[in-house]
Amino acid sequence: MDPQNTEAKLLLDHAKTVRLHTGNLVNRSRLKKKCPGSPSEEDFPDTLDCSIPQETDAITPEEREEVKVSVKLFLCDSVQSSIRDAVEMACQTLAVSQLDSVIIAPPVLPEGDSQTLAHLQPAWEELETLVRSQRIAAIGTSDLDKDLLEQLYNWAQVKPSSNQVNLASCCVMPPDLTAFAKEFDIQLLTHNDPKELMSAATFQEAMQEGMQDLNMADWRLEWVLRYSIIVKSRGIIKSKGYLVSARRATH
Repeated sequence: MDPQNTEAKLLLDHAKTVRLHTGNLVNRSRLKKKCPGSPSEEDFPDTLDCSIPQETDAITPEEREEVKVSVKLFLCDSVQSSIRDAVEMACQTLAVSQLDSVIIAPPVLPEGDSQTLAHLQPAWEELETLVRSQRIAAIGTSDLDKDLLEQLYNWAQVKPSSNQVNLASCCVMPPDLTAFAKEFDIQLLTHNDPKELMSAATFQEAMQEGMQDLNMADWRLEWVLRYSIIVKSRGIIKSKGYLVSARRATH
């Protein structure tokens, strides 16, 4: 095994959490891996952060007012702390104290199950807490029909400011959804994201691609966060990237 792979395997064998940051994808054609250096035996970190330091998207205090930080958080499990962890990591990575908007995409349900208010409530309560602590300015939803959006709106203390609609499944906005959103000042946005942005199997394959001797079977994908930094005055995306978190399953 190549020494770099041996080092990475040692780090992963001792880690409980792995977090990845792609850096700015707007001007990059290829990603380079950068993980922590080889620690001593007594000093293996619980959380392994892999990033591209020269490509981080930290926002300077001078430019903060000029840009909007938009996030879509794809949850892969229903642990509420995942939302807090993802938001904290995004704020640290981008060097901001608050995200302008966060849209939540709940975990994919088993075939045949439908999304209900009960599924959404735990995640929404966590988002509301983050709004109150001023970590997030506005929160939104993804792929809710009119009935479910209305149920969430009526129940929620912090109301949804937006709802994303997948145009692959609906090429025209449903009239009842449009009317409800207009009445309660909810912005309707479109997206073309797949139902599951990254499966556990895809994550494991990607990790094993560079380290053939590594067994990723006991690692569980927690969340994938996509951020965009938009220049307000020009409406263009200055940078965008992904943060990913995976945790070793407890036996």
